Amino acid sequence: MNKYYLAIDLGASSGRHIVGYLDNGEIVLKEIYRFKTQMEESAHGLIWDLDRIFNEIKIGIKKAFEEYPKIESLAIDSWGVDYVLMNGDKEIKPYYAYRNKRNMEASEHVNRIIPFEELYKLTGVQFAPFNTIYALYADKLDDRLLSATDYLMIPSYFTYKLTGIKTHEYTNESTTSLINPWSKKYQISVIEKLELPKRLFKDINSAGDHVGELTPEIAQEVGGNCKVILTASHDTASAFEAVDLDDDSVLISSGTWSLLGIKASKPIISDKSLKANFTNEGGVGYIRFLKNIMGMWVASKVKNELFLTLEYIDEHINEAHYYETFDINDPSLLAPSNMKEAIYKLLKKNPPKDELELFASIYHSMAKGYKTAIEELEAVTSKTYKNIIIVGGGAKNIYLNHVVEEYTKKTVIPKPIEATALGNIKIQMKADQIKE
Repeated sequence: MNKYYLAIDLGASSGRHIVGYLDNGEIVLKEIYRFKTQMEESAHGLIWDLDRIFNEIKIGIKKAFEEYPKIESLAIDSWGVDYVLMNGDKEIKPYYAYRNKRNMEASEHVNRIIPFEELYKLTGVQFAPFNTIYALYADKLDDRLLSATDYLMIPSYFTYKLTGIKTHEYTNESTTSLINPWSKKYQISVIEKLELPKRLFKDINSAGDHVGELTPEIAQEVGGNCKVILTASHDTASAFEAVDLDDDSVLISSGTWSLLGIKASKPIISDKSLKANFTNEGGVGYIRFLKNIMGMWVASKVKNELFLTLEYIDEHINEAHYYETFDINDPSLLAPSNMKEAIYKLLKKNPPKDELELFASIYHSMAKGYKTAIEELEAVTSKTYKNIIIVGGGAKNIYLNHVVEEYTKKTVIPKPIEATALGNIKIQMKADQIKE
């Protein structure tokens, strides 16, 4: 009899409920439900409507139970960095999104207290103005921490909403700039220097840990019950579990962000890695040595602004013969009110003539960003890599894959699979086997 496992995979633009099971030794994935997660503009800047997202999560679980009445377990993964402040069992709103501009001022405060070079040596995490450490300091400046008893990363928050149990899972915590990458525990010296409340930083759990079951109220609402497991709750960490990555290959998890990197046996923290702004994030028994590159977020924003479809772009993109590029990681592209205008400012010397040239420029700029990152990776690790394995939504982009191969002179191996969901399911299956 087949055993069924449910992955709830929350991306920064959409969420998916995917059931996985074994068939002749192969894991089969079936999408049950999909919904939008997108951040929203508000009087507080960019925020998440987590109440709506939680309702969507429950709808998807209910649909999964309708199709598969007996589900062994479920687990939630999501984007990193973001969290929810709690006062006991009550949320402290609003739910700020990582692209909210409030973090920039806070990052300047933190850098004055702990120069980034010092912070990097302690945590190994790249500088990004949206890192959790800066958001928490912004909360401190706004007095939001005074009544906070807990902070829960997004997957841990939704796991709590389903089970009533609060957890801190290592792979997502590793994105915060608050974790010692050797001990895998909170870097207390950083927390003390920033005078953040120590009560927020509880014990850290591991991927595969058993949390509990759905609460009776949730079980009744969704029409079933099952175990709730901690997967590698940072979506990129789950994606890294989906593929076998050999020593000759670089992995790109291509979604809203492009996460480019390797599996390292231990943290890589050096002057070279600092200068290249590579990050050391937690994997399942290894370090994900990565660089964040602005990903399909840029194309998606422009597509929506111009009311285009991906099908139209894919069908006609080869008609564009335009090769001007811009810095895909330019800070102006992080959260512009108009992405098209932001790009045109970067291409003002020779702007694209139409939307196809604009998309060609975006894809060429992404490929150029990958090329630069791989060259930096090779310099830091003193190793040459032959292949680029691309997983996630971006792996389906034939034009982009071709351009990446041209720029990098590497063999591109696209694997257009639901890599994050697959890794999530694999961890649940392994946890189930260990328990047996």
